[in-house]
Amino acid sequence: KKKYDIKLMNQMILFEKITGVKLKDCIESEDKIIFIVELNQLTRAVGPGGSKVKELARKLNKKIKIVEYNPALVVFVRNLIAPLNVSSVEEKDGIVTISDTDRKVKGLIIGKNAKNLREYEDIVKRFFYIKEIRVV
Repeated sequence: KKKYDIKLMNQMILFEKITGVKLKDCIESEDKIIFIVELNQLTRAVGPGGSKVKELARKLNKKIKIVEYNPALVVFVRNLIAPLNVSSVEEKDGIVTISDTDRKVKGLIIGKNAKNLREYEDIVKRFFYIKEIRVV
């Protein structure tokens, strides 16, 4: 079960008001707010030329990331790590493996002290049963 504080709920209301898109979920981290939208709602939420994202970022004074939900785990993981593009995303026995040959891309996915990777894991676990995400 997901819990939201008043501040986050107000940010969610603002998102829906500006974009006209109903949210599936919202996660706030130190440096950004990640809004999860339903399938096929990403373009509408972003707005022409990113106008709605820019307006949200300005009003909330934070970086904004909008991610399109997908009921297929591997597609959702790809959407979550976008705009980074990787060779493959596979899931076996609750372990998601992200593979790529580019060390820079892998480093960006993992982040300093695995901060990004843990954040991705926490978000994926809100929708799917997984044990962990690995980058190889």
